[in-house]
Amino acid sequence: MDYEKIFLEKVSEKKTIVAIVGLGYVGLPLALSFAEAGYQVIGMDVDGEKVKKIGRRESYIGHISKDRLKNSAALFSATTDFQLAREADAIIICVPTPLTRHQEPDLSFVEGTVESLLPHFKEGQLLSLESTTYPGTTSEVLKPPLEAKGFNIGRNFFLVYSPEREDPANPDFKTQTIPKVLGGVTPSCTRVGLALYSQVVAKMVPVSSPEAAELTKLLENIYRAVNIGLVNELKLVADSMNLDIHEVINAAATKPFGFTPFYPGPGIGGHCIPIDPFYLTWKARAFGIHTRFIELAGEINSSMPRYVVDKLIKALNERGLPLKGSKVLLLGMAYKKNVEDMRESPSLEVLRLLLEAEAKVDYSDPHVPELPPTRRATYNLKSIPLTQDNIASYDAVVMLTNHKSFDHDLIGKNSKLLIDTRGAFPLGPTVVKA
Repeated sequence: MDYEKIFLEKVSEKKTIVAIVGLGYVGLPLALSFAEAGYQVIGMDVDGEKVKKIGRRESYIGHISKDRLKNSAALFSATTDFQLAREADAIIICVPTPLTRHQEPDLSFVEGTVESLLPHFKEGQLLSLESTTYPGTTSEVLKPPLEAKGFNIGRNFFLVYSPEREDPANPDFKTQTIPKVLGGVTPSCTRVGLALYSQVVAKMVPVSSPEAAELTKLLENIYRAVNIGLVNELKLVADSMNLDIHEVINAAATKPFGFTPFYPGPGIGGHCIPIDPFYLTWKARAFGIHTRFIELAGEINSSMPRYVVDKLIKALNERGLPLKGSKVLLLGMAYKKNVEDMRESPSLEVLRLLLEAEAKVDYSDPHVPELPPTRRATYNLKSIPLTQDNIASYDAVVMLTNHKSFDHDLIGKNSKLLIDTRGAFPLGPTVVKA
């Protein structure tokens, strides 16, 4: 039986059923994109609350509108029952790939997902992994159990790696318009994968293997991590020289060639940039390679929350106040502006350091009404409204995430001391750059 031909015909006739496992910041937009393109989509997640919200057509991701969910109701359903994978022609895995406490790859979500799906795989299906991981994962972790079950990869089962490239809340790019890299275990796998994804993505970028696609994703995020580490280090240099690093970067950015601006902050956050470099350094050690440049950037970025707190301590001391017992208001707990995503947010580390020093800490973030439990701690804190009296009641205000909805004029005029980690305010008697 020519399974490739059958799959391609079903795709062209929009008869392909797509199952997407993991309905977070990657999986949900992808599921909606396939439904909007006319394909039946089965969303799968172990989180029953997400499944219930999708059933009620309620969005739990800020930049995903309720209207998109309502308009997709006829083609998009969600379930916690992985047995429904047997109904699908294509299965796409979009689950987290965090780090262990020892900063090593944690593939437990990927492995657990494959284990749950394995009894329900059938001949002719396509399996695609989108979770960020080290080169070799698709061939070393996903391929062996499929072959052990009797599948002949490239003939009666298709396996590809196609990394996600989501940028939540970016108005200029969405799932359909971001070019998508894909590498199949065999040429047949690549053809099948390209045929499916090209129905929802404007430009596909095939590469020679899953390993090439896996390394491509790591390169993209390591590129950002290293350059952010560079400007964070330059921020320390500029600060020691009483120079504004943001002024310097903006001036350099006027060069029309050979320079890409990156901006410093209180650290790096999100699921990708703080984590992905460790996936490559771990894998590189198996080949006897020490990725010193990448690891140094990671050390610099990881040190920035401490730098912010040290700047706060110094500024308070100059005003005759100790950090212990001082009232501090943190602005922004999400890892980037205009989203509710708190994964690996440096704001959480700043919060932890301040509480450890016995400061009295509150926060304000319109996208995070209350702090959910994290892997490290549970905080019983809720976002406070920004009013003139509220702001003025704090010994210090720390700008960590510069959300568009923050009233900068209100904050600037009423803060006794403002620690600015994002270059959001002009220098002044009450403003300290950090």
